[in-house]
Parts: sequence; C-alpha cells; structure tokens
Amino acid sequence: MTQEENYTQRYRPGEGADVPQAPQMPANQAPAPAQQQAPAAQPQHHPLPQAPHAQQNGPAPQANAAPTAAPTQEEHTDTVAVRRRLQSQQPVGRPGVPVPYSPVTPHPSPAVSVGTMSGPITGPVTGATSGPVTAGGSGPTTRSSSRTGGKRTGMASMPPVEPRDPAEAVLADAKVSEGKRVCSSCGKKAGRAQAGRPGRTEGYCPHCRTRYWFTPSLRPGDSLADRYEVLGTIAHGGLGWIYLAKDTNFQDDLQDRWVVVKGLISTSDEDAVEAAINERRFLVGIDHPGVVNIIDFVTASDERSGEMQTYIVMEYLAGKSLRDIREEPEEDGTVLPMPLADTLTYTLEILPAFEYLHDSGLLFCDFKPDNVIHVQTWLKLIDLGAVRRIDDMESAVYGTPGYAVPNDEILSAGPSITSDLYTIGRSMAVMALDFKGFTKKYRNAFPPAEETELFRRFPSFQRLLQRTCNDEPMARFQDAAEMRTQVRGVLGEVESVEKGRPLYEASTLFSGEAAVFGVPDVENDLALLSDPQSVVESLPRPLPDPDDPATAFLQTVTASQPAVVLAELANAPAQTHEVRLRRVDALIDLGDLASAAQALGELVQSDGNTWQANWYAAILQLAGRDVAGAYTSFDNVFSHLPGELAPRLALAACAEGSGHIDTAAAHYERIWAVDRRFVSAAFGHARLLERAGRIDDAIRTLQQIPTTSSQYHTAQVAAIQLSLRSPMPPDMERLHHLGNTLTGLRLEPGRHHLVATRLLNYALHYLNATGTTGAPPVLGTDATERDLRFALESSYRSLAHAQQDREKQIHYIDLANTSRPRTLL
Repeated sequence: MTQEENYTQRYRPGEGADVPQAPQMPANQAPAPAQQQAPAAQPQHHPLPQAPHAQQNGPAPQANAAPTAAPTQEEHTDTVAVRRRLQSQQPVGRPGVPVPYSPVTPHPSPAVSVGTMSGPITGPVTGATSGPVTAGGSGPTTRSSSRTGGKRTGMASMPPVEPRDPAEAVLADAKVSEGKRVCSSCGKKAGRAQAGRPGRTEGYCPHCRTRYWFTPSLRPGDSLADRYEVLGTIAHGGLGWIYLAKDTNFQDDLQDRWVVVKGLISTSDEDAVEAAINERRFLVGIDHPGVVNIIDFVTASDERSGEMQTYIVMEYLAGKSLRDIREEPEEDGTVLPMPLADTLTYTLEILPAFEYLHDSGLLFCDFKPDNVIHVQTWLKLIDLGAVRRIDDMESAVYGTPGYAVPNDEILSAGPSITSDLYTIGRSMAVMALDFKGFTKKYRNAFPPAEETELFRRFPSFQRLLQRTCNDEPMARFQDAAEMRTQVRGVLGEVESVEKGRPLYEASTLFSGEAAVFGVPDVENDLALLSDPQSVVESLPRPLPDPDDPATAFLQTVTASQPAVVLAELANAPAQTHEVRLRRVDALIDLGDLASAAQALGELVQSDGNTWQANWYAAILQLAGRDVAGAYTSFDNVFSHLPGELAPRLALAACAEGSGHIDTAAAHYERIWAVDRRFVSAAFGHARLLERAGRIDDAIRTLQQIPTTSSQYHTAQVAAIQLSLRSPMPPDMERLHHLGNTLTGLRLEPGRHHLVATRLLNYALHYLNATGTTGAPPVLGTDATERDLRFALESSYRSLAHAQQDREKQIHYIDLANTSRPRTLL
C-alpha cells in the first residue's frame, strides 16, 4: 500500500474519463498521529482485472502486496466512479443465477504416459514446491505474528487494538494539499501554486470559473441539528470532509459520545449528491456487528455557498485500519508485510459482514484495507459511501485501482457479488505480500511464484487469490460463505505449519479417507505405492450437499456392495444431482467404468460441470490409468477448493505414481503436517523420505501415526524394521528399546515372531561384529551369542507354527535349525 495522491474520476460508457474529484477516505477512521498534519492520501479506486491463472512455463500470477517504500508514480492510485447502464442480462454473481463450475488451472498438468503408473512426468507440476516442504522451513520475510499459541480461535487470538484518544485525530491544518486540488466541474487543476506564490484554498477555477473551496465548510464549535458539536476535521475523502463531533444529547460528566460526521465536497456535483442520497437510503437499515452503525442524517446550510448540505452521522471507531496495521514499522523502521495467518484471520472475520450485505441485496463495491477498522477485539467495515443495491442499473460505481475488477467488467456487467469478493482477494494480497506496482504492473495480475516466496511456501494461498480474482466472474467464489470455507482451510494449513502442530479442522465438503493406500508390506519389509485401483478406493469422496432434496435418503444408503447401492439408488424418491453423483461413484466401485463415464457425462450435460463432477471425472481417469488426465482434473479441483486437503492427497498419489517425486513429497509432507487423519499421506511421506535416504525422518513420521488409527501397529512395525536399515545402524541399546516397543504392541503371534526374528538376527550379527559385552537384553534375551541363538531358534519355530503354507513352515523350521547353537544334544 502506498500513501499517494488520490482523486476521483467518473467514467461513462463511450465517454472515457470524466471529472476528477477529491480523494476518498474512510468515513470514520482517525488517521494515525503521524498523519495528523495533513490529510492521509488513499489508494485509489478502480476496477482491476484478475491475474490469469496458469502459467507453469511462464510467470505464475500472484497476489499483490502493498509497497512499503516511499510513494512512486508507479503506485499512484485514483478513485474511479463508473456510471454504466446494465445490459438486459443479469450480472454474474447475483442471486438467482445458477453458477456452473469453471475449472481454474494455475498451471498445466504434467505430461504423463497414459495407461501406466510408471511413466515419467516430463514437465513441471504445479501446486507444490520443487522440493519437499518442511513444516517449519524458512518463510518469507514478514513481521512476527503477534498471535498467541493454542488452538485457532479467530479474532480472540489477535492482540487487541486499544482505542485512541479522539482528540488526537483532529487535523491541525485542514486543507486539501495542492497536488490534489482539481475543479469539481471541469476536472482541471485549480488552487495550484503559480509564479512562486502558494495556491489559494478558495477562489474560482481559472478554466471554467466555478467556485471552489479546499477547506472544510464546518469549523470547530459549529453545531448541527442542535445536537452534534463539531470538534474538528479528521480526514478528507472522495465525497467530502470528515469531521469529529460530540453528540451533546448523550454528554455527561463521565463520558462523551464521539461521532463521525461526513459531508459532501460540493452539492453541485451530481454524482456526489447521488452517492450521498444512495448512502442514506441503503444504510439506515443496516444492522450487523461487523458494519459501522449509522446514527443519523442531518442537513445544514453551507455558509459559503448558501446551499443545503447533507451530513451522515456515524459511530466513531477509535481503532486502527488494516492499512495502518499493515504499514506499522518495525523497531528498525522497516515496514514488512502482515503475517499470512493474520491476513487470513482478518479476512475470515470480515466475510460474514459481506455475507450479510449480499443477503440484504447490497454490494460494498469499494473494499480495501483502509475500510476495515480493528478496535479492541473486533472488526468493522467503514466508509459505506460506495454501497449500492445489487439490482441498481444506473448510479455511479466507485472502486479503487489495484483492488477493483477491470473497468470492462463494470461497464459490461456491472458490480456483483463476485466483484465484491474480488476486492477482498486483492486486499489479502496487498496485506500479505511485499511487491510494488499493484496498481500498475500487477494491477490485474499477481507476481510469479518464482519471485514470491510466500506462494512457493503456501501454494494454496496463491490459488486462493487466483480463484478469488479470476478474470472470469463465473470461476470466482460465488458467495462469501463459499469463500469463507476455503479461507478457513488455508488458514488451518498456515497455522499448522507455522506452529508446528496440526490445527486443521475437518472438511465440510469431503469425507475422510475411505481406506489407506500405500500401507507398508511388513512381511516383505517393503514400502511401495499401491496400484491406481487401491488409490481410487481409498481417496475421500465429496459429502452430499445438505440442500439437496435427496440428502436425507442418501444417508440411509449404507450398503457396502456397489450392486446393492445401485439398486437402492434406483428407488430414490428423486434422481437429484447428489443421487446421480452417488450412482457414478457406485459404478466406479463396481468396475463398470464405461457406464460410470456415460452417467457422469449425462449429469454434466444436464446440471453443469460442478467441482464434484470434476472430482469424479478424475477418479474415473485414475481408475482407467489415465494418470495425466487424473492429475489435471484433481489439479483443477485443488484450484477451485484451495483450502481442501483431499485434492492434494490425490495429486500426491498421481505425482508419485508418475515419477515426479519432489512434487509428491511436498504434498504428502504438507498434508501430514496439517492433518493427522490422512494416514495415506504419512505412509507416502515416510516412503519418499526413505527413498531420499532420510531414514530417521521417515521413522519419526511413522511414529507420529496416532494410536487411534487402524494402521498404528503396522506403522510401528514398519518403523522398527526401517530402523534396522538406517545409515547409522542401531546399537545394542537401541535394539533393546526396539524390542521393548515390539513387545508393547501385543501383535498376533505370526507378525510378532516375524519381526522378532529380524531383531534377534540383527542383534546377533551386531554382537559378533563388534564384540560388545555387557549390553542390555533384547526381547528379554541376554546379549550373548548363545542366548540370542536360542531365542532366535524359538522365534523361528513359533513363526513356523503360525503359518498355513507347508512350504513356509519347512522354510522357517530350517532357519530355526540353522540358528540353534551347537550343543551336545
């Protein structure tokens, strides 16, 4: 963000830019003390196009962050009012318009040989770093998060912002700076310095002779409606001056009630008058804890022009804007981006206010970090001057360049719910990233991942921004609740990684793993990826939409045999979208891929290409060993739902099976760091760590599998056996502890003795090779060659008795005879 010259422009279709106006500023925010000597400049309003999503071989679009250096011409911003007449079609993102799934692919899919899981990926794969992602690894340079430890609790985990003394907000010299002075009528410069003489703050435009004033119309001590006593000017916004006042009706000896009074800059300005009238009409009924309260509307005569002036009275919020918080310098004077967890928490907390406005038929239109105040432990939206009805076809549209959607979208379709959410995505980028040019070079895009460490560390955040700010409105989040779900998921990932412990909440869109794939083969002491069919059977499935009429019926379909499931689905009360999806799933389980593909195609043709349909298309492709197609489809779902772990698990399996190990390792590691319920990710992570020679890390991963998992014992046995292959061979002390661990697992006899023979064999060879004496016992056996051989013989015989296969029985009896020490008998 930059504090730069700010002015308003109006655009009309076919006319181009119209009259520049004064800058817009938050309606009820007190500027920081350092900004009290002059009106704080604001980022400017403009629609901005979103970054293109995919560029694996070129720059990947990324989020934009607020520049922290001194203002430059590149970051110059302006407020743009766009008057447009909507076309007959409904704007995208408005209630009542069905929105199909539009895949968002930030990067092209890898080239994989089809029909096998062994073909190499010849191109780079997106959505993960090029190497393993560590849970704690070095992150981008950001200020330290002030969040407290413990479970995620939203704003409760944020340090409170103490209220400021309102008197400190009053400007000492309230006037528009010369660089911002323009005529409200013709838009040309006025009141500027000439021939070494300073510009006049009041006079007549030298171009059109319109009267101007660049000073407030109200002075300290003035009274409005015999109730509001003006104390001074606190800011200058795009629609006029903003004053601090005291409500004398509520004054007592103990406490004053402070309010903000906002007036128009000029009653001769048609758009400004219209905006004020609209603000009054829309805001009087707003009642939400996340939106500033409108207290009153009053009128008074402007002594200078003699015209009536309309003022809006709002509650005074004595906290800090998110822009102020973003730009707070560190102790050394540097200004760093806001921690990503803080950015996502703020976004998560402000989205319900947008959901309320949208449900009330209103659009905010001009959201940016300036327009959110953090006071104590809560947030509030302020500066509602740009709020408009969703069905408004005529009035001017206000937006800020660097935050708003492209002008072309406003002119053709008008503002919408998706354009509102777009501004939130851009605001997240500005707060969390550190790059310049978000109003120019990156006004409609994000910087590439190779230049943005935060994107490389958290590709889910990059995809969150890319979907929120997609060029195509239909591909964006369609409502605030949908976006909030994904923001919450990304926040869970970020906090899990940064705090070093899983804090991810269970998904509301996907089930857990249906089974676990890639389970270690303990008998043969191997760790291999399962075949595609095993992966298909194990992956999570989309949960039924609770709003679907047949969801209650589907909860009664509990049969495990796919043929039985199909029979029950045929008797469903209605063949709804969810019933048809469940039928596709059952056909895949049955192995009838052709019928499943036909059913899925019919569903897409009738209901549209939803993300659920895309998920099942990927499952179908994987079941048919089309790994390249499966990867692409899963990648699209990940881009559409960046806060979900299920698509990443599928991507990891496809990448590993195709030989792109670094990508698979990054996904497995991140999933396991975030959610310990995905045991397939733990096995995959350990498997690839072992492949990379990081045996100790692989063992630690296996040991992290919780005792509540059905795979706990298998994981512990695999960890024991893996310890025997460590580059740093276990000594007798370590073998003693491994034996105790094995005993404590209480395995069934066959598995116990299988692992016991391996431990005892290792101990025997170690003892003979090193000549160690006085070592602790292993599996209750003294560490001598004679005792170890007797114990080994006994384990082999017990292992033989546990076998059903005659050849295995003979094999283990022979090993028992070979292991037995020489005796007289």
